Amino acid sequence: MPVVGCTLCIKFMLFFFNFVFWLAGGVILGVALWLRHDNQTSSLLMQQFEDQQAPSTFYISVYILIAVGAVMMFVGFLGCYGAIQESQCLLGTFFFMLVCLFVCEVAAGIWGFSNRDTISKEMITFYDEAYIKSVEVVDSPSKTAAIKVLEVFHETLDCCGKGDDSPLFAQVTGALCPKKSLEDALLKPSSCHLKLKDLFSEKLYLIGLVALAVAVIMVSSVTVETRLDSCWTSFVDVDFHSRSLR
Repeated sequence: MPVVGCTLCIKFMLFFFNFVFWLAGGVILGVALWLRHDNQTSSLLMQQFEDQQAPSTFYISVYILIAVGAVMMFVGFLGCYGAIQESQCLLGTFFFMLVCLFVCEVAAGIWGFSNRDTISKEMITFYDEAYIKSVEVVDSPSKTAAIKVLEVFHETLDCCGKGDDSPLFAQVTGALCPKKSLEDALLKPSSCHLKLKDLFSEKLYLIGLVALAVAVIMVSSVTVETRLDSCWTSFVDVDFHSRSLR
């Protein structure tokens, strides 16, 4: 009876840890979907002019998070089902996929660290190209499209210009910059370069925290569940031998 009680306790502990892992995958998937459909980033990254789309490097990291969250939920389900059914095969599959997921997470973390400044630089370059086109003397369809792109950037980020704007840009500031009150109009408008850096640094910081949380959860899960699984196997073997002796 004590052996059976210990086996049952370990079984439910395995189920509990796998359920927590499944919940963590759901939270990560929810955060990733929120980042994908965030109004600020979506309105900026969907802009285009002269057949040139805004850089979408930011979405690569978001899609990685979505994939990690979905796989974590699937792996957690396998672990829960394997614990309930007492299936060594399913639990073994769970551990194998957990290790693969951890390796992918490390690779994604290295990629994100090496490209942490790339996203804001690409968006600033895209903004500058639209900026240069918008101050051209000759009217053209591409100039009109560039002005619309700038208007979206300015309204979304509540900024105007690069911070070192030319006199030519100052002439069209009233049409391109967000409408403000008389008091705010006396202040120098915020640089869109700085606003873009702040926006994507904040989003990438959140992605980094989520990735760190995933790594901690994975290491904890592998450590705890490996010990629980080994204890469970030993208890099952003891129970089997005790029954055979009877």
